[in-house]
Amino acid sequence: MSSPAQFRSPESVSVRDSPRTAALHLAGSEEGFAQARDFTHRTLDCWSLGHCGDDAITVVTELAANAVLHALPHSGTDRFPVRLRLTLRRSHLVCAVTDPSDSLPVCPQSTDDLLEHGRGLHIIEALSEHWGWTRRFPVGKTVWAMLPTHPSI
Repeated sequence: MSSPAQFRSPESVSVRDSPRTAALHLAGSEEGFAQARDFTHRTLDCWSLGHCGDDAITVVTELAANAVLHALPHSGTDRFPVRLRLTLRRSHLVCAVTDPSDSLPVCPQSTDDLLEHGRGLHIIEALSEHWGWTRRFPVGKTVWAMLPTHPSI
């Protein structure tokens, strides 16, 4: 079985790689979304979790989009990158994105189901068993979602 570390591109720096954890820094732009999807797809293939791919890629894309579109413009710093971390636990895949903003994630309350924006956290909630956020020291937060790894029947 290959290690996700083998898939690192020169422009992305792995934070920590192990058989159960894979991480990389994302570009602070829309290019980071494609980077996150590709990294997630390859990592899940290495972990024989292809059956989790669609949900995990959707969750990772939404987490990355929230960080890039909402957190980075308000952070006032470019020294703190957005970081994606995938962690394989006994029965869950944890998808986590860390960003430099102290602003908490907000689920907009809208009755308009046709809105183009503002549904990301609702999608994450629908696809994951649990999701939440953790403050980081000295700045920032990590928004995470736990997806089951057992195939659905």
